[in-house]
Amino acid sequence: MNILVEKRDHIGRPTLHYPGSRVLSQTDDTLCIEAFFDFDLPGSYVNICNGDRVIEWFFTNRWYNIFEYHDVQDDHLKGWYCNITRPTSITTTQQGLVIMWDDLALDVFIYPDGRFLLLDEDEMDDLTLPADLTRHIWAAVDQLRALVDGRHAPFQNISTTPA
Repeated sequence: MNILVEKRDHIGRPTLHYPGSRVLSQTDDTLCIEAFFDFDLPGSYVNICNGDRVIEWFFTNRWYNIFEYHDVQDDHLKGWYCNITRPTSITTTQQGLVIMWDDLALDVFIYPDGRFLLLDEDEMDDLTLPADLTRHIWAAVDQLRALVDGRHAPFQNISTTPA
């Protein structure tokens, strides 16, 4: 089955398309796929490399998605990048599975030891979003923090000792 992921901006304009490799699991409201990063993205908190394996969770009933990054060289866990989004649209077409999500700028990076890093708050502030949307965004951050603190999937294997 072909898998196409479409990232859109906060008003629904497509900004990025990429293929998924395979579906790992699917329920009524959750889809988990495997994909492979196809360019280098150096960062101040983690380096993402061409060929890194990514396990991606998309939710039709939650205001975020979760990308679990594994190193291309030895598959060690680099961490989880969580995009704050509107609930994901998942459809099946004749061409395959289409996953569309609207990026709301604010992001969270979670290290393998559970450290929680809030990213791009300035970008979100620049969007001047309506108050109800802003409430959803901060509620999503709180939900992610609760998943990490409770060691709930996919964060159940967070190390208890710092890296």
